[in-house]
Amino acid sequence: MKTVEIGSKPLDLAALLAILDEGPQIALAPVARARVQNARAVVDRYMTRDEPIYGLNTGLGGNVGYRIPQDEIEAFQVKMVRGRCIGVGAPFGERAGRAMLLSRITGMAQGGSGVSPAVLDLMVAMFNAGISPVIPGRGSIGAGDLGLCAHLGAALIGLGDVYVQGVKTPAAEALRAAGLAPARLGPKDGLAILNASAVSCGYASLVLAELAEILMSSVAIAALSGEGYAANPRIFDARLAEARPAGGQVQAAAAFRAALKDSYLYDPGAARSIQDALCFRVLSQIYGPAQTSFAATVASVETELNAAADNPLVMAEDDLILSTANFHTPEIALTFDTLAIVITQLATASAYRTIKLMNAQLSGLPKYLSPLGGASNGYNSMQKTVSALQGEIRLKATPASLDAVPVSETVEDHAPQTLLTIRKLDEQLMPLRLLFAIEALVAAQAVDLRGKPRLSEPTRLIYDAIRAEVPMLEDDRENGPDADRVAAILADGALMRRLRDSLGDDALFGLS
Repeated sequence: MKTVEIGSKPLDLAALLAILDEGPQIALAPVARARVQNARAVVDRYMTRDEPIYGLNTGLGGNVGYRIPQDEIEAFQVKMVRGRCIGVGAPFGERAGRAMLLSRITGMAQGGSGVSPAVLDLMVAMFNAGISPVIPGRGSIGAGDLGLCAHLGAALIGLGDVYVQGVKTPAAEALRAAGLAPARLGPKDGLAILNASAVSCGYASLVLAELAEILMSSVAIAALSGEGYAANPRIFDARLAEARPAGGQVQAAAAFRAALKDSYLYDPGAARSIQDALCFRVLSQIYGPAQTSFAATVASVETELNAAADNPLVMAEDDLILSTANFHTPEIALTFDTLAIVITQLATASAYRTIKLMNAQLSGLPKYLSPLGGASNGYNSMQKTVSALQGEIRLKATPASLDAVPVSETVEDHAPQTLLTIRKLDEQLMPLRLLFAIEALVAAQAVDLRGKPRLSEPTRLIYDAIRAEVPMLEDDRENGPDADRVAAILADGALMRRLRDSLGDDALFGLS
């Protein structure tokens, strides 16, 4: 079986997801093991000194002034873990738990935590044995994920639950079945496990992967709408984008040119207007910032994933342990909040395109895209669903990183609510997927009513996939189930891979 070394080079989100999906074994790279051993030697030396070191021989938070007696330090590590298992609510799923465990392993491999090599080895062994922590979904404020990482720590010492092949199992039982013994925590081990943002990083990686597929497909869907509307594609001319090269606009214009390559829209006289409604004209202007915002969000998570963000930080080369605030993750929180707003911009434009396609005066097609006319409803009532979905997406665009309640005797008086910003964006994804599915469904109908003109390769992939399962609307029928079916079609991994291949280097929203 293939083995992937952790700690020899930065792990990007694409590589993290590949490990989760392809199932290789992992191992600490020799250079990472050396870092971990050197940092642990520093911790051992500090244990012989009288200097107060946060979390090593002092209490945490508001208890920082309390010195832990030498003979109680190891017992304190277990108390630290158990007393900070504060997560509540429905837990993250198994795949998320594995992403979080891998994230913490990657962070510890940087050498700044001072963790005992045996504890890190157990974490690697758990991952390789398919044992993943069950971590509750709520309890982090973004000043590290201490209260949720504690549940990972509990699993290491044989407490709480873990996932094994999708089944919740007591951690002690799972470890025993895998031939593993619970960890014995030495000085600083508890805090090394807890004081990290591994939960946020693991969760963020899964959310961004799903969003990447949704947004990539939405480019082709918007292009299909343009073909149904007979929009003017000259708006994506490279010279226009380069005349005002705002963030991502040049790349976005190239993506839409790729999405419409060889489309009938480029035939003489195919476009119905020299200047269409803004929801068709500003696609490169709104997808450009979406691309740059997405890239910034990915970069912020990858920075955290590969950082030695521990507090206190062990600096082996200088034989020092210093307190730090690098556990704080406002950059991730702010990028996710921004991305949620960007998504709303795209969703609103999608809603307008869908509605305009049904407007006979604007599209030149039958009213409500019904071939029957008269009192036929066509897709008219789906406008209400579009409005409801756009409203839900807009609600989740409200920033979450603006407020925090001071805790721990007000010592911890600032927090970016990072995990909440990620969850909030995650909750946008289903209504966003449905909104784009409705646009695709309506755009396919518009293409049919326009006489099935020559489509580009990317839009043809979307159109053919829809028509393979959802026939053209000939008479009024239940539209909601059709939209759900299109959403399922657009979530098909094989279709998305073909679509990404057809867009080639111009595909936006990649993780690699």
